[in-house]
Amino acid sequence: MAVTDIRSVTGAAGQAASAASAADSEQRFLKLLVTQLNNQDPLNPLDNAQLTSQLAQMSTVSGIEKLNAALQALLAQSGTGQVLQAASLIGRDVLVPGNALVLQAGQPVAFAIEPTGAADSVVLDIVDDKGRVVRQIDAGALPRGLHQLAWDGLDGEGQALPEGRYRFVVNASQGSTPVATLPLVFERVQSVVQGAGGPTLDFGSGYPATLGEVRLIQ
Repeated sequence: MAVTDIRSVTGAAGQAASAASAADSEQRFLKLLVTQLNNQDPLNPLDNAQLTSQLAQMSTVSGIEKLNAALQALLAQSGTGQVLQAASLIGRDVLVPGNALVLQAGQPVAFAIEPTGAADSVVLDIVDDKGRVVRQIDAGALPRGLHQLAWDGLDGEGQALPEGRYRFVVNASQGSTPVATLPLVFERVQSVVQGAGGPTLDFGSGYPATLGEVRLIQ
């Protein structure tokens, strides 16, 4: 699947326009300077310090314009690299923020959590589409960081639950203090969408993710 980076095209056009603008500015400055020298008062010629100051100002403006052009080129290259990196993920499973679980018969469902701090108690509630808690999983004490888990598809009595969509809710605490925990699920990348803020990964679920949100690639 081909992904075209629009910014690379507009970036090239912008660099060309910037170069043309810099060249025009230099030509206008030189014409004005020559005109000023040709029409100066012989009894009160242009001061050398003033001439040097004007040349230095022109050199500074030209240098800034060239620096801006170089930065635009670097940004365009960075954008192209991000698009290519994102496109390489199409068809692969990535771990991103979310709490939706899709249960298929006989297959455990992998997911993960990421506590922002150490927790001495982590309990997960598996909830069905009617809002009922069908299984509670005690993960015990967990340190800060990423932890991969799995649900076997069974309810609290060990009975297999029907296929379908479920979700999980995390309750983590350190003593009596709640510990904020990020829920994470595996999603398969279906396409890449290029936006103003950079490429995003589309999973067909209506909840895209950015490259920065990807925690793991399978």
